[in-house]
Amino acid sequence: MSELNPPVVAAFDLDGTLCEGGSVFAWLRHLAGRRRVYRAALPLLLPLTIGAIRSGRWADNAKERLFHSLLVGRDLGEVTVASREFALDHLEHRGRAKVLARLEWHREQGHDIVIVSASPQIYVDVFAEALHATGGLGTRLAVDARSKLTGSYLGKNCRGKEKMRRLSGWIESRDYPSEPVIYAYGNSRGDRRLLSGATYPFDAGKLGWFGSLRRYPRLKGEEDRETEETLATD
Repeated sequence: MSELNPPVVAAFDLDGTLCEGGSVFAWLRHLAGRRRVYRAALPLLLPLTIGAIRSGRWADNAKERLFHSLLVGRDLGEVTVASREFALDHLEHRGRAKVLARLEWHREQGHDIVIVSASPQIYVDVFAEALHATGGLGTRLAVDARSKLTGSYLGKNCRGKEKMRRLSGWIESRDYPSEPVIYAYGNSRGDRRLLSGATYPFDAGKLGWFGSLRRYPRLKGEEDRETEETLATD
């Protein structure tokens, strides 16, 4: 690639961007059943609510506590199989056509595509495979020597500045000949750092001027393709 045609990376958030709403509770229900998930979430209702509003460490800690309640001791192989079933079904029924079309446009242009999500890596990888993305970056889950989930994160929750840190590390590992042009698509405050580090950031959420990403251009859909293709090659 020449300097006139630099490499291009398109980074997509998952929940609320590529797919409608959140996926974590739906994934947990698929693994553990609705009743058990609600029973585990009830004592965490306050921190989960505060985490949803304020994000930050409240969100990180509350999610990890919920994971510990429901995942500790689960066999990695069994969870991996169930997570694949969940992810493929979730994509089929909850995928957002407008954003998936934008992802397909990037793929047709030969751009590298990476999904960057706070959702567990164990099914972010499935989404990346199904969508023919180049890579996927999610929240990694710790596993013990017996291949059992510990219920804890391995590293940090892939949210906020951790998203940009993980994406930067991924880009560095690709050994591009020049600094890539970065497109980024998100829908919530947890994506602000990711979008702030992009060359072309887009708010792909539904809240518009009421959303936390209102300072960024809105993803409008099919009519923008010609414009964006021109930008990518300038």
